[in-house]
Formats: sequence, C-alpha cells, structure tokens
Amino acid sequence: MKITFLSHACFLLEDGKHSLLIDPYLTGNPLAAAKPEELSPDFIAVTHAHGDHLGDTAAIAKRCGSTIFAVAELARTLRGEGLTVSDGNLGGSQPTAFGRLKYVPACHGSGIAGGLACGLLVEMDGKKIYHAGDTALISDMALLREEKIDLALLPIGDYYTMGPEDALRAAEMIRPGITIPMHYDTFPVIRQDPEAFRAAAQKRGLPVRVMAPGESFVL
Repeated sequence: MKITFLSHACFLLEDGKHSLLIDPYLTGNPLAAAKPEELSPDFIAVTHAHGDHLGDTAAIAKRCGSTIFAVAELARTLRGEGLTVSDGNLGGSQPTAFGRLKYVPACHGSGIAGGLACGLLVEMDGKKIYHAGDTALISDMALLREEKIDLALLPIGDYYTMGPEDALRAAEMIRPGITIPMHYDTFPVIRQDPEAFRAAAQKRGLPVRVMAPGESFVL
C-alpha cells in the first residue's frame, strides 16, 4: 500500500485498486503538497468537521463522485449538499470496497452540533492504519494494541491536540509497526520538531518515520 502525506492531517492511501483520502485540508493550507483539483480519490474519510480537517471534502467529492465516510451528524450535513455519504459512529465498523473502516474514539471538539470527533481504523491491502484525528491522549488507545496496527498517524502539535510527550505515551500504548507524526508546523502555535520526537520514540523502541509534505512510501 502506498501512503502519501499531503501535510497537516491529510494522507492519501492507495492499494493499486482504490484510493482513500483522509482529512483533505489543502486550500488555505500553507504546507499543502497538492491542490484539490489534482486529486481524484475514490473515497474520502473525515475525522471531524473543523475546517482544517473537513477542508476540501465537498469540492473534491462533487468533482470526483467520491464516497465520503463521516459520523452521522456530519454525514447528514454533507448528504444535504447532494454528496454520496456513508455514515457511521464511534465503535461501529463497516465493510468497504478497499477493506474495512471503523470509527474509534477521539477526545476533541467535533466542529458540528451534536456530532463527535473520531479516529479511524482503516483496513486496506492486508494492513491496519490508525489515523488518530485530533485528539488528546486517552486511555482507550491502550485497547488498540490488540489490533496489531501496522501504521499509526498521531498528532504532535500540542495546543489543540496531543503534544510530543503525550504522543509518545500513545505510541507506547498502541505499539504500532511504524508511527508517523502529523498535525504540526501548519500554524505558528503548533510548531514542533518531528526529529526530536523520532529520536525520543526510538529510545523507547518505537519506530518513527518523519514525512515531508508530498512524500510517499510503500507500507
């Protein structure tokens, strides 16, 4: 599976047959590695409705006919815009064309009345990817170790989400094959040193890959 980091919390997952775009905040993002019109995903998953995660979801989906995965309240709003949406909620999972998607808890504002922020557990091409969304450190993350996650995408920006120290604690609880830090440097208040995070994690036996916006690798 090919993983491409497009900056902030936006990742593109591709298995050769299907493509899943997560949290496509590109327009107005000073670090964005692609323009919305350059992407044609089959599916889009959104962790919550804040602008730096919902981002260009509607514009991309309208142009490409992408199916959007979102929790119920956000899904209802997007469906009202004439978009194709598959709704879900925390704890629920659903089969998809690329594998499976499960909504897992995140501790953060939802950005929409009555809604919940979530993390995503994606099964694709025989791999499990955990996208934490925006979240504080929560004890529920310890349960994810049983999932044998291949790749964890964890925020390290602090201020609005976990900072590096709590992200290290999260990685220790989850014990993924690889951790990629995200949600940092986009705004002045979330400037962080990802290499310092990598070094601290490796001292604890936690493999970390730091990705530059636009960089890809095969998992």
